[in-house]
Amino acid sequence: MTGKFTAERPSNEPTLSYAPGSPERAALKAKLNELKSSPTEVPLFIGGAEVRTGRTARITAPHDHKLELGRYHRASAAEVDAAIDAAVAARRTWGTIPWRERAGIFLRAADLLAGPRRHTLTAATMLCTSKSPQQAEADTAELVDLFRFNAWYASRLWAEQPSQAPGERNRLEYRALENFVYAVTPFNFTSIAGNLPCAPALMGNPVIWKPASSAMLPAHYIMALLREAGLPDGVINMVPGPAGEIGNRVIESEHFAGLNFTGSTPVFNGMWSAIVRNLFAYKCYPRIVGETGGKCFIFAHASCDPAALKTALIRGAFEHQGQKCASASRAYIPRPLWESIKGDLAAAIDGIGMGPPEDFSCFMNAVIDKLAYDNIKGYIDQVKKSGTAKILAGGQCDERQGYFIRPTLVETSDPLFKTMQEEIFGPVLTVYPYEEEDLDRTLEICDSTSPYALTGSIFSSDEAFTGKAAKALENAAGNFYVNDKPTGAIMDRQPFGGGRASGTNDKVGWHHGLLRWTSVRTVKENLAPPSDYRYPCMSEE
Repeated sequence: MTGKFTAERPSNEPTLSYAPGSPERAALKAKLNELKSSPTEVPLFIGGAEVRTGRTARITAPHDHKLELGRYHRASAAEVDAAIDAAVAARRTWGTIPWRERAGIFLRAADLLAGPRRHTLTAATMLCTSKSPQQAEADTAELVDLFRFNAWYASRLWAEQPSQAPGERNRLEYRALENFVYAVTPFNFTSIAGNLPCAPALMGNPVIWKPASSAMLPAHYIMALLREAGLPDGVINMVPGPAGEIGNRVIESEHFAGLNFTGSTPVFNGMWSAIVRNLFAYKCYPRIVGETGGKCFIFAHASCDPAALKTALIRGAFEHQGQKCASASRAYIPRPLWESIKGDLAAAIDGIGMGPPEDFSCFMNAVIDKLAYDNIKGYIDQVKKSGTAKILAGGQCDERQGYFIRPTLVETSDPLFKTMQEEIFGPVLTVYPYEEEDLDRTLEICDSTSPYALTGSIFSSDEAFTGKAAKALENAAGNFYVNDKPTGAIMDRQPFGGGRASGTNDKVGWHHGLLRWTSVRTVKENLAPPSDYRYPCMSEE
């Protein structure tokens, strides 16, 4: 890729291994040391200008309370209003730029990120959100993919045109929405933080972006990347700060045209309600896109491969400390199979290495902050007091240096136990061993236990069961896996999103998601307009 659009379908960006002795390992370690030793000041970006409000907050590492990575400036109502004005002004020109030129900017960003800026963003993700090198590298590579594939998906939309007929020309124009889009991004994926503002911008929309306060370092370097790639002033305006203050101000604006959100279900519901209350103030019906919570499952059949199941349980539940909306949080395993694997599984979990992300040997790191730590610890404490659940591995919590929670394996005799139903967003996996004669009933329980429907997987070598389970669980997961963990969707291969309380299922990683950020106009050009109002049937015989 050269930063110019081509009609050729992209390939997925390869991920680097960071194996001992590799050049990327040395480069990443050097960048980690650089970011640790030189704290970063993160301003707001409004209309292309860096804005420093003086109202600052610390950026700290979740795995080391004493490690200050920098400070970021927080917006107030005045800065939000300025960002709205900048977005409205940018719309006058940005939406009129040919889409190939807009795509070229994001393709240049992809080239920069795949090359000279790669280790900066990966290191910022590791330090600020406590991700391992493997997890952070996958995050960076996915953002490269999102920039490249979104440009290609846009071309597929423009290629989708109506049929022609003699005497007329017809076309569809994929216009931007009439005003700005508000992008609200989470801490747990740098790729999501980059995609939520950039996908609407690619389609011609100016954006106001509120990144997660706990992920300000990667957000800062994404903004720097976009500016380096040539994104015009005011197209994306970054305004960190208190979610309520910023969100309420944005949603009250008559220029609000859309919400692109990833975060918790309660927050999304609250924002949707606020939009409805303000509906008559808008010039158009806003587009509302959300990817929210999850209570993702693994359902095992007696015929499955035990080794593959154990690996999926560990990786699916504990990568990035279970802080993925798609993390495996509940599992249903036939009792004889469970009795044969639980000892080895518990031992493997107890043997997982945990520490700071700078230690490349660690599989797990710290959870994001004190609020998350207390919430997850609260669930573990409830298990310890329960008469229907017990901890088989992990359960230890330590916040003295960082917010560390050991990967925790829970067994329960109650399929409706609290940790089988509620989203924890942490390294806690609960297993319900079911009796094989209760297979059909357990499938029904799996489908109905949780209000969410994001991801799920089944493990089976029995084709009849695989078909049955796929049908029984068809509404329980927007991304469904067979003999694989329920996480790790790859751009252009597994478009991502879920239904029920997990969101609007506007698949990221597919052209359908981009269509949400356009207002399509149909244009008919009549090449031979009639000159007489009368129709043939009106003639006399």
